[in-house]
Amino acid sequence: MHAWLCTEPTGVQALAWTELPTPAPQAGEVLIEIRAASLNFPDLLIVQNKYQKKPPLPFVPGSEYAGVVAAVGAGVTQLKPGQNVACLSGTGGFGTHAIAAAELCLPLPDGFSHVDAAALIMTYATSHHALADRAQLQAGETVLVLGAAGGVGTAAIQIAKTMGARVIAAASSAEKCALCRSIGADASIDYSQDNLREAIKTLTDGQGPQVIYDPVGGDLSEPAFRSIAWRGRHLVVGFASGPIPALPWNLALLKGASIVGVFWGDFARREPRSNAAMMGQLAQWYAQGKIKPVIDRTMPMAELPAAYARMGARGVMGKLVLVN
Repeated sequence: MHAWLCTEPTGVQALAWTELPTPAPQAGEVLIEIRAASLNFPDLLIVQNKYQKKPPLPFVPGSEYAGVVAAVGAGVTQLKPGQNVACLSGTGGFGTHAIAAAELCLPLPDGFSHVDAAALIMTYATSHHALADRAQLQAGETVLVLGAAGGVGTAAIQIAKTMGARVIAAASSAEKCALCRSIGADASIDYSQDNLREAIKTLTDGQGPQVIYDPVGGDLSEPAFRSIAWRGRHLVVGFASGPIPALPWNLALLKGASIVGVFWGDFARREPRSNAAMMGQLAQWYAQGKIKPVIDRTMPMAELPAAYARMGARGVMGKLVLVN
């Protein structure tokens, strides 16, 4: 097998395409022949030693992937060789093969493409957990999605619309705003050109959004939170812009608003039954055509450094997927 090996987490330049022995699955594990792996923002942070979870060295990055089960270890009865699966294991995806715990593998129904499957779990699970569970989004409410053209943003648009909400998509270019409207957003704000607070005020008749989905942080969080509706919920999803904002607490008091943390990974670990039910609903929505990952482009696995460069330049709209 071959894989992109990280021996020192000093950045993308430290990765090397390396030939490695193809491992055999141990008890409770499966060997997956990888067909597609998506690039997520944590995959960039982890090779820069900036992610909260730091795997032992050396490691193969790539948190989310899909492929075919090549072999199963002792005790694995729910999966069999030849079966199509998707997996979110945190590492291991940027190669030709990976070992994963069988319990982390999602069997794919017929007609579920490897590319879509590799782009589904992290972003859609995060967005569903955020909107349905943490925000308790109700039909008819207005959701403002920041960074709306990215992987979690496009997922949030589709999920919020499926739940009956009105969606305002905020993104950094006219092209990205057009993409958001094409997948269901009711309105858009180009915050590279428009004043965010004034645009929100106009689009909500001065009432503000009931829910703010914020994977960006930085300079956008405070003006968005200042615009929130009474009893609004500001979802803290991530900090793609880099800086972690420091909000004046009096703003939450004045609006009767909530700042709500979203950590899907720990939710899945702590509440596995609830997470399994959520994943089942997402698979059903996919089969019904209600959600579908937005694929920016596919690239050969050998071009991973170029894929990282595109993500680092904020050029990705939706998800970028590496294929073998």
